[in-house]
Amino acid sequence: MTFVWTDKELNAEQSEAVREDRSSFLVACPGSGKTRTLTYKIAYELSRLNSKRKFIAALTYTHRAADEIHERIDGLGVDTSQLWIGTIHSFCLEWILKPYGIYEPDLAQGFRIIDSHEQEKLLEELCRAQRGIAPWDCGYYFTDQGYVLSCRDQSKHARLQAIFSQYFRHLADNRQIDFELILYYASRLMRSQPQIAKVLANIFEWMLIDEYQDTKRIQYDIVAAIVRAGAERTRLFVVGDPNQAIFGSLGGFAMSVAELRQLCGVHIEERALTENYRATDRLISYFSTFAVNATTISGAGTDRAFNSSISYNTLIGRDDLEAELVRLIRFSTDQGILPEQICVLAPWWNLLAGVTRRLAGALPEFQFDGPGMVPFSRDQENFWYRLSRIALTQASPDQHVRRMRWANEVIKDLCAEGIDTRGLTAKQLLRESNSVLLSETDGLQYLRLYFDELMACLGIDWQSHRLLSEHHQAFFNSSAARVERLRREGTPYLGEVGFFRKVFQHRSGITVNTIHGVKGGEFDVVIAFGLLQGMVPNFNEEEDANRGNASAKKLLYVVGSRARKHLHLISEQQRIRGGGRGPYPATDILVKTVFDYDVV
Repeated sequence: MTFVWTDKELNAEQSEAVREDRSSFLVACPGSGKTRTLTYKIAYELSRLNSKRKFIAALTYTHRAADEIHERIDGLGVDTSQLWIGTIHSFCLEWILKPYGIYEPDLAQGFRIIDSHEQEKLLEELCRAQRGIAPWDCGYYFTDQGYVLSCRDQSKHARLQAIFSQYFRHLADNRQIDFELILYYASRLMRSQPQIAKVLANIFEWMLIDEYQDTKRIQYDIVAAIVRAGAERTRLFVVGDPNQAIFGSLGGFAMSVAELRQLCGVHIEERALTENYRATDRLISYFSTFAVNATTISGAGTDRAFNSSISYNTLIGRDDLEAELVRLIRFSTDQGILPEQICVLAPWWNLLAGVTRRLAGALPEFQFDGPGMVPFSRDQENFWYRLSRIALTQASPDQHVRRMRWANEVIKDLCAEGIDTRGLTAKQLLRESNSVLLSETDGLQYLRLYFDELMACLGIDWQSHRLLSEHHQAFFNSSAARVERLRREGTPYLGEVGFFRKVFQHRSGITVNTIHGVKGGEFDVVIAFGLLQGMVPNFNEEEDANRGNASAKKLLYVVGSRARKHLHLISEQQRIRGGGRGPYPATDILVKTVFDYDVV
C-alpha cells in the first residue's frame, strides 16, 4: 500500500518534493522541515518498491541523524526492512569494502578500522619527531587525486607529509585503515571494478543524501558512479542548505545542481523549501543577514510574531564569562524555558570542557548533555560499541523498536565473523541481555562483565575471533583514555555506569556543543560564546579575507538559525592568542553587523 499523508503533515512544497518521481535537488532553509520531508520521501518510496530485491539507501552526515530518521519512519508504520540508512563511511564499508575488498591489493588480506583514539595516539607519537607540528595540524581528507592537508600553514606541509608517509606505512603494515581511507579505497574500487556500481544500481532504486552541503567530492563521485550506472533507474534525492556549508576544512562543499547533473549524467529537478516553522520573524531577519547564498525564507510557525530577545555582549571579560552564562541560563529558566531547550555553544571543544565543568558545579540543579561528555568510545563500526547500546539501555516500550534494530545489527556482525547465528533471533538476544544482572557501578568494568556474561550465555568464545578481540581492545583502550581525561578535568562521576546509561537516553538537561556539532538541532534559547576573530572564522582562514568572511557568516548563520525564541551572543574580552599576539578581537563580521540588539 502506497504511503499517504494529510495536508496537516506536509505543506505544498514538501508534498511536491516527496511525490517527485525524478531525481531531485532540494535546497531547504533552516526550520523548513527538511528532516520531515526526507523522512516522508523515504517512507513514500519504500511503500512503492515493487520487488523484495530492491532497496532504498539514505546517507546521513551522522549516525545520530540516521537513528532519528529511522525511528521517525518506524513511527509512521512503514516497513523498513528494505531501507539502508547510515553515514557514507558505513555505506562504503558495508556495500563496497567488505564484499569487494578482495579486489584491492591493500585490503585483500583483511583490514581493521582504527578509531579516533588510536589515530590520535599514533599521530601524537609521529609528531614528536617533527618540531613545531602538533596533532591538530594533522587534519586531512582524500580526493581522487590523493590526500589533501587541512593545515593552511604551507611552511608545515613538508614536515606533515613526512608524518603522513610514516602514518600510512604504519597502517599498511598493520592492515589498518582510518575513516578517510574507507572513502579512498571505496573510490578506487569503484573506478577499477565498474561492475560494483552496476550491481549497486540494480539494488538501490533511490539514493538519498542528507546535508549535501557537507559532502566531499570523493563522496559525490562514489554516489554519482552508482546513479550513472543506473541510467535513470537509480534516482537521486539530495537535500541541504548551502548557507550551512561549514565543513569546508574537512573537504565538504555545496555542489551546484548543474555540476551534480553533469557528474551523474541524469536530469535532476531543482526544488526549494522556503517556509521556516522554527524561528520568529525577528530571528529570521537577523540570521538571514549572514546568508552567503541568496535564499528566500518566510516565517510560517505559530510563534513567528513572538518578541524574541537577541543580545550581543562584547564587554564581558573572560574571567566573568561563566558567571554571565549562569546568569543567562537562570534568566531563561525564570522565563519558563525548560533546561533541555537551552543550548550553550562555542566554536571549539577546548573552550567548552572547562566551562561545562564549572557550569555543572555552579548549577547543580541542572543536568548537562553533550557529545564531549560521553565517557566511552563511540566508534560506530566497533562491534562492542554496537553491543554497548543494548547493554546500557533498559527494556521498555519506548526503546523496543531501536533495541530490536540494534540486536539485528549485532547478529549480523557476529555472522560476518563466521559465528553460526542461525538459531539466534533479535528477540532471543534481547531476552539473554535482559537476564544479565550486575551490581557493578564502574561503567567500564560493568561493560567488561556484561560482555563476558552475555557472550557466555550465547555460547560464543569471542576471544578466538581475531577481529572481535581487536575491537575489544580498541574499545576499552579508547574508553579508558576518555574516562581518565574526564577525571583529570574534574568530572570523576562521568565514569559511573549511571552516567554511561545517559548516553543513549533522549536529550535531557542543558545541551553543550560546538557550532559544528549542533547543526541540525533546535532550541528555545541559544547562548554562544567564543565569537572571536581567529575562532569565527578559524585562524587558518583569516589570511584569505573573502574565504574568512564567508566562513564566519556561515558559522553565524548556523548559530542564529538554531534558536526558536531567544539568541544571546558573546564575544568575550581578554582571551589571549598564542605566540604573544595579544587578545582575540571580536569576530569582525559580527561587529560590523548593524542590528538593534536587546539588553537582557
